[in-house]
Amino acid sequence: MSIKAVISGGGTGGHIYPAIAIANAIKELDSKAEILFVGAEGKMEMEKVPEAGYKIIGLPVRGLQRKFSLSTIGTIFRLLRSIYKSRKIIKSFKPDIAIGVGGYASGPLCFVASRKGVPILLQEQNSYPGITNKLLASKASKICVAYDDMDRFFDKSKLVLTGNPVRQDIINVDSLKDQAYKFYGLDSSKKVIVIVGGSLGARTLNESVLNSLDEIKDNKDIQIIWQTGSYYAKEMEERIKGASIENLYKYTFLKRMDYIYAIADLIISRAGACTISELCLTAKPTILVPSPNVAEDHQTKNAMALSSKNAAVLVRDKDAVESLLPTALSLVNNSKELDLLSTNIEKMAFRDSARKIANLIKETVK
Repeated sequence: MSIKAVISGGGTGGHIYPAIAIANAIKELDSKAEILFVGAEGKMEMEKVPEAGYKIIGLPVRGLQRKFSLSTIGTIFRLLRSIYKSRKIIKSFKPDIAIGVGGYASGPLCFVASRKGVPILLQEQNSYPGITNKLLASKASKICVAYDDMDRFFDKSKLVLTGNPVRQDIINVDSLKDQAYKFYGLDSSKKVIVIVGGSLGARTLNESVLNSLDEIKDNKDIQIIWQTGSYYAKEMEERIKGASIENLYKYTFLKRMDYIYAIADLIISRAGACTISELCLTAKPTILVPSPNVAEDHQTKNAMALSSKNAAVLVRDKDAVESLLPTALSLVNNSKELDLLSTNIEKMAFRDSARKIANLIKETVK
């Protein structure tokens, strides 16, 4: 009998890409498996999931605000509508298992599924769990995690240490170096720093670059790839107009992350869970600048899990504008320290996470 799985959650790439990786692993395990995604209307999963070849249904759910306001009433109404729609989805699709990956949509869907006797499997990407997974934990059969000591938050008997599923195209990228240098127009004899703040961008990382343009210009033997993000692209273009810095390569979005991982000597990034999982697998020396604008400050906790083991350098958001680029320009020339960071971060890598989760799903369904 083939598996029928509903996968719910999303809102950010950190939820969506692991969900798609899990779906692909289920398909590799069972080519006749039926998989349905449930996401939040208007969020990026409604675009990314169909691009990956899967059907998705949207719920009108939105995140609850921490302070009560008039919009809270609308949010509660949306939640009730989402629960009603989830009942129809479960009744129609009749899944063998419901998989929650975090994010707004996984709440009502997994809640309804559990009430209908459908086993629940949760996948928690962060070292500090999101509110949705914490609320659903009592209803879950298994909870797949990427960090040790998660029994602080969840029932230890339900925990399975799997790591976070990641994009498969970033594994074994060393053979791509020549193509990557050519693709990005870089000199293979010079060091490469990559600054990436997500598809929308990160204000602090962008301001850090702008504050250090002279230092970047003076370090001609270092090449910097700078992803501004779509939200800041026009503003950054205006603010560096006329700067003429030949070793600074500005992009709105980096299309070939496999190439980036192939040639980066040092990566500067926010501390999202899935980004960290990719950095561990590719063994890239990293400076993490956790975003302060996330629930429960979980990015700082993610970053500290690495920095405490000398597997990454932690720069606080409040310090980044002044210190980030000077730290990076100094570090990238310290081969001994880069090697140590690379060795330590690789020790924290989990391999075949998606396949492990798919096997666990199969066992749970049986």
